[in-house]
This record gives sequence, C-alpha cells and structure tokens, in this order.
Amino acid sequence: MAFANFESDDGAVLSEINMVPLIDVMLVLLIVFIVTLPVVRHAVSVDLPQASSQASRDKPETVQLSIDAQGQYHWNQEALSDEALQARLETAAMQQPQPELHINGDKAVRYERVAQGMAAAQRAGIRKMGFVTQP
Repeated sequence: MAFANFESDDGAVLSEINMVPLIDVMLVLLIVFIVTLPVVRHAVSVDLPQASSQASRDKPETVQLSIDAQGQYHWNQEALSDEALQARLETAAMQQPQPELHINGDKAVRYERVAQGMAAAQRAGIRKMGFVTQP
C-alpha cells in the first residue's frame, strides 16, 4: 500500500493511505466473480413430465353452528337436539374435504353450552372450527 506524506500548515507530516489501489483490486475481484459464476454453477438436466396448470381444489363447505340465548343449537338455521347435533357432527367429520365449523354464540348464552358444542365437535373429529363475531 502506498502512503502519501503531506505537510500541514504548522510543519507536521501527515500520512494517509492511498485508497485507489484497494478500489482497483476490489473491482478486478468483482469482475472475476461475475465471469466465473455461470461456469461454477452445476445444474442437473432433468426432463420433467408435463402437467396441467389447473389444480382441481374443491373448497369445503362451511357449517354454521349457532347457539341462541336459550342454549338451543342450530345447524345452518335448523334447530337440533344435543343427540342430533352429535350425529350431524360425526357425519360432517366423515366428509372429504371436511367442512369448516363456524360457531355463532349469542352473547347472552352460557359459555358452558358453547363449550359443550365445541367438545362434541372435537369428539366427532372436526379439525377446523372458528368463532364468528360481530365488530
């Protein structure tokens, strides 16, 4: 590296590193890497099969499980007893793809009834359930 010596106004000698050779070396290295990068890249040539671009993805239906203020269960606006709810949940759990269960609970209903409905869905094997709220 080259050092340049300068004298300041008061006669003291100042030494500074000359940055031009360092910049030249960095530019040469950059060019070398840019040129050699495509050569170093190893790619395996594979003849892939052709497939259609349309994916057939069935959207699962959603089931609305509503619980009114009296604790009565409603399956898509149809009133059900506890036993009928369990039977419907088991039937829905066997469907492919499995429907999503959206739970609508009245704000005046006891949480115990909501928890019983969730437990029944879990026992039946429902994997996707969520709560529906109003902002």
